[in-house]
Amino acid sequence: MPMLREFVADLLESEGAVVETVEPDGLEVMAPEVLRTAWGWPELARLGFGATAPIGAIPIGLEGDWLDRLGALLGDRGRLAARQLPRPDGIAPVDDPERRIGRVLDLPNAVWRLASVEPDWSRCLLLAFRYTALSDEKREGLVWLGFNCTTGAVLDAELLTSLRRSLEHAEDWQAPQPEMSRAAGPLADAASIVARTRPLLESLVRADLEPFVAAMRRRLDRDRRRVHLYHDDLRRAALLKLASLERSSGAKASEKAEAAIKRERMRVSAIEREYAAKLDDLRHNYALAVKVEWVQALVLLTPVQRHTLLIKRRKGERSVAMDWHVAARRMEPAPCDWGDGLVRARFVCDDRLHLTDAAGQAPCPSCSKPFCRACHPSCPRCQASIKETTR
Repeated sequence: MPMLREFVADLLESEGAVVETVEPDGLEVMAPEVLRTAWGWPELARLGFGATAPIGAIPIGLEGDWLDRLGALLGDRGRLAARQLPRPDGIAPVDDPERRIGRVLDLPNAVWRLASVEPDWSRCLLLAFRYTALSDEKREGLVWLGFNCTTGAVLDAELLTSLRRSLEHAEDWQAPQPEMSRAAGPLADAASIVARTRPLLESLVRADLEPFVAAMRRRLDRDRRRVHLYHDDLRRAALLKLASLERSSGAKASEKAEAAIKRERMRVSAIEREYAAKLDDLRHNYALAVKVEWVQALVLLTPVQRHTLLIKRRKGERSVAMDWHVAARRMEPAPCDWGDGLVRARFVCDDRLHLTDAAGQAPCPSCSKPFCRACHPSCPRCQASIKETTR
C-alpha cells in the first residue's frame, strides 16, 4: 500500500518524527515522546504496510483502529483547502460548442441560442461526505458533490471525477492568485451552500446505498417468509386439532373436552402473538440507520471557456452561463434554480424563466394547478406547501 505508507510518513514527519523508507513496504520511525507514549511504540519503531512487510514490523492497514488513530492525529488539518489549476498554454477554441451544449442540456418547453464563448475562471466547491449505514450489516462509503459557484451549476459525477483526476496529476500545489480569484467571483454564502447540499447529498447517498438496501430487503423477505411458513404450519396444525376437538365434543361437551378446546385456542393465540413478536424483531433487526459526516471541502479555481446562452420562453428571455472546464475537458450541466440538477432536462417557468427539473413545474396534487416551485413557496391557488406538493 504505497499511498498509505506515503501518507503515514508525511503525517509523522509533520509531527516531528524522523522517518526512513524500508523495503519492502516498510518505514523506520524515530517518533517523539508524545507519539511513543500514546501509541506504545519503542524509541525506534518499524512499521509494515502490506503482506510483504519487514520482519518484526508493526502492521499498519485500513482495518482495525489505525484510521481512527491517524485521523485523531491529523485533526482538522486538510479538511478545507483552496487550489488553483493552471491554465494550459495555447488553449484551442471549443469545437462545435452547440453540439457540446446539446449533450448536457434539454429544454422541452423553451429554446436556447448561443450568444458568446469566452475564456474565464470559475470558482468550484468540491465537498466530500462519509456515510455509515447500519442494519443487520454495516456499509461505509464516500460521496463527492460539487458546485460551480460562479455559474450556479451542479457538477455531475463524471465532471467531478475528471477534476479530481486533474488535481492528482497536477505537479505543484498552486494557491489561488488574486487576479483569478476576482475573475471567478466570491464563494457562495454558507446558508445557500447548506440549502443546496442537503437534498443533493440525500439523493447521492440513496443512489450509492441502493445495492446495499436491495440486498438487505432480499434478506428481510427471505427471513420473513421463513418465519411465516414456520408459524403458519404451527397455526394450521393447531386449528385442525381445535376443529377436531369441537366436532368430537358435540353439543354437550364434557369438562375435559372443554379444557382441551380452551387449551388449543390459547395455543393458537400464543402462536399468533409469537408470530407478531418475530416480525417486530425482524423490523428492528433490519431497521436502517444512516449517519452522514462532512469530511473535506476544496475550493478550486479552474480555467474555463464560458458559454453564454439566451433562454427564450414565449416572450421572455434570460441569459445563462455554462462552463466548459479546460482541465477536465468537459461541459458542465446547466444551472438549476429548483431541484438537484442531476438530470439533463430543464423546464422553464413563464413568470421569471427559472430553470427547474420536471418536478419543479409539476401540477399541485391538491388542486392540479401547475406552478413553479422556484417562484412560489406554496401553491398560489390552494396554498399547499412545497413539501406537500412534491411528495
